[in-house]
Amino acid sequence: MQTEKVVDHIVNWLKDYTTNAKVNGFVIGISGGIDSAVTSTLCAKTGLDLLCIEMPIHQAESHVNRAQEHIEQLKRRFPNVKDSRVDLTPVFEEFKTEVSLSGKQATVDMALANTRARLRMTTLYYHAGLLGLLVAGTGNKVEDFGVGFYTKYGDGGVDLSPIADLLKSEVYAIGEHLQVPESIMKAAPSDGLFGDARSDEDQIGASYPELEWAMKMKDEGKTENDFEGRQKQVFQIFMRYNRSNTHKMIPIPICEIPNELK
Repeated sequence: MQTEKVVDHIVNWLKDYTTNAKVNGFVIGISGGIDSAVTSTLCAKTGLDLLCIEMPIHQAESHVNRAQEHIEQLKRRFPNVKDSRVDLTPVFEEFKTEVSLSGKQATVDMALANTRARLRMTTLYYHAGLLGLLVAGTGNKVEDFGVGFYTKYGDGGVDLSPIADLLKSEVYAIGEHLQVPESIMKAAPSDGLFGDARSDEDQIGASYPELEWAMKMKDEGKTENDFEGRQKQVFQIFMRYNRSNTHKMIPIPICEIPNELK
């Protein structure tokens, strides 16, 4: 990958999109992870307004520390960067008092995790509307179009996706080029939706390099019968997520009414 040219291409794409949309810049949620760090740095390089928002909900301390380190670095490097912190923990706890928490614990936990992501999306769009900004998404290609590892209308609810055509390994390469803090570069990827330090690999059962491999094999028309051992296991994991999350990767289904019924 021609890293410097890819960075320039994304930055110019962001500038052009913002000019056409007639808005002032971007707002982005900062998690302490590599994807939000790279995306926010690319947005900062446009010279347009960038509002970085921390939105903790019972957040692991390591995530908070990395997010704050990145924001401080961005503010030192780019005069167009501002930041805000919105503690959504009280909102989340109040929400829990108004809904039913009955059912299988794993199901309840997942529903609440997705609720965290949707509260954050609402917060980002509030600030976007207030300040004339676009919500910049942080999803990469493996998450958005491979395993669908994001929350529908949560972190998937964005105005534009600067890094969605980049594999996770490519995001890391750009992160190194952009001088993303070492603490973020070395941290295990995590969605941070459960208030602990569990990683994406803990949840999915496969690492991003493994998922990138499986995504390539699928694109080449391979099936699980072409593999054995760990490769077969990884391919099965990838395909299970890919099939179950297809609804996130396609447009909302529309019931089309036949002309003769209108």
